[in-house]
Amino acid sequence: MTLAAELLAWNKQVNLTAITEPRHIETRHFLDSISLLRATALKPGMRVIDVGSGAGFPGLPLRILCPHIVLTCLEATGKKADFIRHAAELLELTNVTVLHGRAEEIGQMPEHREQYDLALARAVAPLPVLVEYLLPLLKIGGKMVAYKGESAAQEASAAQKGLRLLGGELRRLIAVELPEVVETHYLVLVEKVAASPAHFPRRAGIPSRKPL
Repeated sequence: MTLAAELLAWNKQVNLTAITEPRHIETRHFLDSISLLRATALKPGMRVIDVGSGAGFPGLPLRILCPHIVLTCLEATGKKADFIRHAAELLELTNVTVLHGRAEEIGQMPEHREQYDLALARAVAPLPVLVEYLLPLLKIGGKMVAYKGESAAQEASAAQKGLRLLGGELRRLIAVELPEVVETHYLVLVEKVAASPAHFPRRAGIPSRKPL
């Protein structure tokens, strides 16, 4: 696959991933990314934002599989954002925007605040932090999905205060079994049911230091 080959080529110069075995890339990056479809459908025209996209996962595999979505990849590390942009151009993926920035800043910009139908995060932060990153980006009725490991239920419990403050309601935890992966993964599905207060997200760095 072109994306996997390009990931490995760039990884020799830029630290994009610790997973370098092709079969592990297929399982832990690609299959894990598209497991999202067990939580929600990706409908034509849906605006999707992948927060902390890293090397473009889960956003790019989802965009390849579902070409009708409008994808934004947000990444705080410049070299990783450069890779996502390069990969999207190489694969000739339309309707893909790459933002180099932080969720705390993007979430306060009118062109992004409460503009998305679906917000995703994979291997970014604990759930009490993620709700402050993702929920301000969602329209009312939109959904956030956090990719989590076996701590998903504990994190969901810890995030209840933040969910209430930011207008989110926990809907489901969906177990995902991946080939050759011992631990169970989970998709944490949250629906945005009310507007997020204007002062959230707080300034860069505060959500991670002082989770809600």
